Amino acid sequence: MLDTTPLTAAVDRFADHLRAAPQSRLQRGAAAVALDLARELSRRAQHLEAPGTEPREMPDAGMFAVADQVTVAARDLAVVLGDSDQLAQAVALVHEAQARAGV
Repeated sequence: MLDTTPLTAAVDRFADHLRAAPQSRLQRGAAAVALDLARELSRRAQHLEAPGTEPREMPDAGMFAVADQVTVAARDLAVVLGDSDQLAQAVALVHEAQARAGV
């Protein structure tokens, strides 16, 4: 079984920073970056679970819910990851999103 701790730890840090961020920072783009990440992680999880089917898009539940959306999407992906390359790509996505979000 693949150890997905690097992904869940990175996402937990990002989500904690999002939750602690002021509303103004979320409005200036951090929430949008996080939602994009959540949608990409969700899309990857759905692709691994059901290849060949059209993935459903994660809805925008608002800037104050986006930390939870990222966490849920990452945990869903962690369950279905098949190899260390997929894991490394997912971790890199999280780090890049956190840098873009500025939190």
